[in-house]
Amino acid sequence: MSRIQLLTAATAPDASKPVLEQIHGAFGVTPAMFRAVSNSPAALESMWGSFRALGSGVLPAKLAEQIAVAVADRNACEYCLAAHTALGRKAGVSAEEMKEAQAGRSADAATAAALSFALKVVDGRGQVNDADVDAMRAAGFDDGQLVEILAHVALNLFTNYVNVVLQVPVDFPAVKLRRVA
Repeated sequence: MSRIQLLTAATAPDASKPVLEQIHGAFGVTPAMFRAVSNSPAALESMWGSFRALGSGVLPAKLAEQIAVAVADRNACEYCLAAHTALGRKAGVSAEEMKEAQAGRSADAATAAALSFALKVVDGRGQVNDADVDAMRAAGFDDGQLVEILAHVALNLFTNYVNVVLQVPVDFPAVKLRRVA
């Protein structure tokens, strides 16, 4: 059971209503995470704005979803793991690729480098070294892509924490965590 009220377009603060309508339009439903976050119009706008901005970034959706499942598994966020597994499959990531990404692995060298880097950022709380950044450049990532990967990690940390702290009920097909935090 959620530790916070899951609002609807009818019960949310007025400033959250237009954003909830956009989210409903994008998904065809309003996922529980957004219903929880709608208690704060500022937080909802921040979260949805980040999803929209990164969705039109330079990283392919496939890589973004693989990063999301790796971070979700590392943080034991069942909600984000389920949601991003479904979104990853919709973006063309195979079930096996999603399973591997959840463990921070990929058969593709560039994806493997990005996943490894993302998890180093999470595990080290942002403390990485020159060799970690050099490895990303060697894998073909430029400065803009590196910053965008960091933005995806940060957004996923935000959503993971929202869902774990507030115990938001999972409303996507469940996926088993590989790692228990």
